[in-house]
Amino acid sequence: MADALLLYHVSDVHFGYEDRGALEWFAAEVAHERPAMVICTGDLTMRGSAREFALAQDWLGALPAPLVLTPGNHDVPYYHHMLRRLTRPYARYRALEAALGHQTGHDGIAVVPLKTIARAQLRLNWSKGRVSANDLDAALQGLAHQAGKPLRLVAGHHPLVDADTASSGSTRGGKSALAALARAGAQAVLSGHVHDPFDMTLELDGQPIRLIGAGTLSQRLRSSAPSFNRLVWSADQGLTVEARRFS
Repeated sequence: MADALLLYHVSDVHFGYEDRGALEWFAAEVAHERPAMVICTGDLTMRGSAREFALAQDWLGALPAPLVLTPGNHDVPYYHHMLRRLTRPYARYRALEAALGHQTGHDGIAVVPLKTIARAQLRLNWSKGRVSANDLDAALQGLAHQAGKPLRLVAGHHPLVDADTASSGSTRGGKSALAALARAGAQAVLSGHVHDPFDMTLELDGQPIRLIGAGTLSQRLRSSAPSFNRLVWSADQGLTVEARRFS
């Protein structure tokens, strides 16, 4: 495949309840294939603690590939640290991102972040997804800025609409956000959260858009073994996705 670019999509590594064997396997795959970038769609930690973020930073920083990061609902302080959660929810995540650096794409590929988490919501389960108007506007502006790239991906933690997986994102505002992203030229939205891989295409307002979910590299398994997604992009073949599972 001429001029193909290899991307790795991983999610939900959950330091604090990580699977060390799966993490070593993934790191060895990165070292062997040297993808153009590693896209991590959130839940780097289990409870958002300083120790867990330090472990995540050490592991991510040792991967021999550029990183694209988005936060997950477990990357804010847990409920027993409510004051920190409400006043400085993203401080530790932003410090990690600043230490590791943050990419927005590679050559003909743009990766635009979309925040789907919130410090608080008007429902009991704050772990579920939410797309605010401001966060959607930021993603749409990012897509407009990268309009010249042949492949434009959006990366967030929660699936914007639910796939046929054991767990759900239940993302408020997700379907309307997905339609807006499709109109803005995004070809695919990458996510995690449900701990099972999936790949599906929807058509909204006459625009097709693909939803690609990564599994987990933690011990918090649902229906699948630990896994990550191997994405290959070329202008002639488009985007192919393979879920690689750890045995």
